[in-house]
Amino acid sequence: MELQGKRATVMGLGRFGGGVAAARWLAGQGALVTVTDLAGESELAGSLAALEGVPIERFRLGGHHEDDFRRADLVVVNPAVRPGNSLVEIARQAGARLASELELFLERCPAPVVGVTGSSGKSTTAAMTAAVLRADGRRAWLGGNIGRSLLGHLGEISPDDWVVLEMSSFQLYWLGPRAPMPRVAVVTGCTENHLDWHGDWASYVAAKQRILTGQGSGDVAVLNTRDPEVATWTGLVRGRQQALPDLESLPALRVPGKHNRVDAGLAAGAALAAGCGEASAGRGLEEFRGLPMRLEWFAVVEGRRFYNDSTSTTPESTAAALEAIDEPVWLLAGGRDKGCAMDRLAVAAAEMARGAAFFGETAERLRAGVAGLKPRLPCVAVETLADALRWCWRRSKPDEAILLSPGCSSGDQFLNFRERGEHFAELVRAMADPLSRYGKKGGRESLC
Repeated sequence: MELQGKRATVMGLGRFGGGVAAARWLAGQGALVTVTDLAGESELAGSLAALEGVPIERFRLGGHHEDDFRRADLVVVNPAVRPGNSLVEIARQAGARLASELELFLERCPAPVVGVTGSSGKSTTAAMTAAVLRADGRRAWLGGNIGRSLLGHLGEISPDDWVVLEMSSFQLYWLGPRAPMPRVAVVTGCTENHLDWHGDWASYVAAKQRILTGQGSGDVAVLNTRDPEVATWTGLVRGRQQALPDLESLPALRVPGKHNRVDAGLAAGAALAAGCGEASAGRGLEEFRGLPMRLEWFAVVEGRRFYNDSTSTTPESTAAALEAIDEPVWLLAGGRDKGCAMDRLAVAAAEMARGAAFFGETAERLRAGVAGLKPRLPCVAVETLADALRWCWRRSKPDEAILLSPGCSSGDQFLNFRERGEHFAELVRAMADPLSRYGKKGGRESLC
């Protein structure tokens, strides 16, 4: 679509950069851009500041207007917009093209793309893949759901580069039927997640499978066949399925846990599919230092090690985090109910935690689940993350660990997992302060 002079509505400016990137890029293409969001000016202050000086035709904040959809030639839909949205249907019926920021990028990206999706582990796998590509001497761009839009970098990306995109189920759902799919598609696993958004398990699975069903005969799929669900998807592969290396053949990693070794195997498989050598795969994985708030050990206070795993939004990822830590663990978990079964999280806490404090919307449900499995395990349901940390701190001992690994989304009390993780880090820093009410005088040891 030629965009010069076309009416483009960006539905959902948001706070993660995708809406900003789409609005900025569309304006640069000469489109007449309307930015509309249910949130108000104060909530979107950061995103609005990023658009200062950009020739936006109209900002419509604090609510949507039908005319912005009925009269649009193009509507760029934020991935958080749910299926069946009435305004999206108005635009569709009026003949507007519906697209997402990611689709606009994929259509114009000159470089081959590695796409990574899955219920958990996709950020780490994507970052590991980019690290291996760079170790092989390639120029690799990392973006997508990991928190960085690459739409504004199209002019810098060359055909000799590689792009690695983390792709969420929301983003995959909003890709149109003709959207180009990644040359290399990686699936880290598939368990119940975001059922409140997708409506049911079948719809969620279909969204994840889109990364495979949209590929062609010349493309490559890298599947975590250790995952029971993904193991059944081999028949969906349109091109070649890349064999994975033996996990024992991988180098020692700086990030702990079996789940990270599985992610490393997938990253190595993706890089090999992209033409990298095995030596480069080993070197890139060996040097990979991990991502913030992904089982990140960041502090020791009075002999307790603190781990920030705020990105954990599924029971499976919390179970993997508990399994990865060698010390006795006090678990902080809970948050918003996404309509998923929480049995796995309760079982993991009962089997692997020294004690658990559950907070937020799912707190009592999780506490009851653990109490039913292991009545003598210390556990409690509290309102806030601060309450949960205080409870665990008072019961923990030196040489034990305190782990934030919520297993739920953050939407009941925080804007996103980053705000949740930053809040946790602030609480721990307060504990490390000798004058803190959490600890004893002189309690600080180190912040890593």
